[in-house]
Amino acid sequence: MKHKLNFIDSELSKIKNDNLHRKLQYGKAQGAYITIKEKKLINLCSNDYLGIPITKIQTNQLQSSSRLVSGNDESYRKLEKILSKHKGQQNSLIFPTGYMANLGSISAIAKKGDLILSDELNHASIIESCKLSGAKISIYKHNDMNDLSKKIKLQGKNKFIITEGIFSMDGDVSSLKEITEISEKTNAITIVDDAHGDFVIGKDGKGTPNYFNVAKKIDLYISSLSKGLGSFGGYVSSQNNVIDSCINKSKSFIYTSALPSFLVEHSIKRIQSNREIQQKKLHDNIAKLSEGLKSIGYEINSKSQIIPIIIGKEKTAMEFGKFLFKNGIFAQPIRYPTVAKNQARLRISVTAWLKKSDIEESLQIFEKGFKKFY
Repeated sequence: MKHKLNFIDSELSKIKNDNLHRKLQYGKAQGAYITIKEKKLINLCSNDYLGIPITKIQTNQLQSSSRLVSGNDESYRKLEKILSKHKGQQNSLIFPTGYMANLGSISAIAKKGDLILSDELNHASIIESCKLSGAKISIYKHNDMNDLSKKIKLQGKNKFIITEGIFSMDGDVSSLKEITEISEKTNAITIVDDAHGDFVIGKDGKGTPNYFNVAKKIDLYISSLSKGLGSFGGYVSSQNNVIDSCINKSKSFIYTSALPSFLVEHSIKRIQSNREIQQKKLHDNIAKLSEGLKSIGYEINSKSQIIPIIIGKEKTAMEFGKFLFKNGIFAQPIRYPTVAKNQARLRISVTAWLKKSDIEESLQIFEKGFKKFY
């Protein structure tokens, strides 16, 4: 007799046949390397961009409650004040993850009758939060300001423009100068998810809007503590009434346990560390790896720490990934639905952890891969 859940098997078979099946890999990441099945590899998948030296933390502080019940303490207030100053905003709010920060903040302020203009390459958490809001959603072509200018004329009580600062799969930057000009003309609210730009670019790592000198024109920042900062969690920064609205309306804030306070303390220590040295290391490594890949023959358009090597076919991307693994490089293939079909890629993440020898070895292997797969 067939089990009532057997229909899932046919769905999984289709995923496998389309070369889209995913498996968890169990490894231990440390600095520039990751060890999987006793094999040590150069890690080109880490989001710990700055590679801030490890900070010792106490692990006996667990909240075991939401922040609105008994899971709140002074460490949150301290970090939120630091983040508000970092972003030049009145107030901030910490969420357990960046995904939850997007889900909670956008759906807390946008509602039915409003209009959201969202870049077509925005992160999945932005897409889901827009749906949750109940607002009308209009997707504009990636970084296409002509398309945005046309679509912002659609009806909506309140209008929101939502974009990433540095796009997570292409590594390119948002046209923030033009976006803020459009938002000023139309009185639209500008929201930037700067998870991949925060702590990495701009003066003192203040992020992508700061880099483009439009920081004061951003109405709501959404970001991560687990990427450039190398800690854990997410946060939003805005004016007081937006944060108050999140506290009172954001389901992903209200109905979940608080981020353990030892992780909050960890973020504080990392923000207060000497990040300038690590930023210089990171940008030097980006230049070395990017120029090296270009000299091999790869088409590299990204100028950020996210460097996609577009392969195209999912099967080929998987084979390339296995080749890299066999030769000592960990760079995961990215496939649909994270990116469009037949736009599979190797998404390289550059970090300050990488030494000159790591980059040189990586380039030698990528040169062999170029001859084999291109």
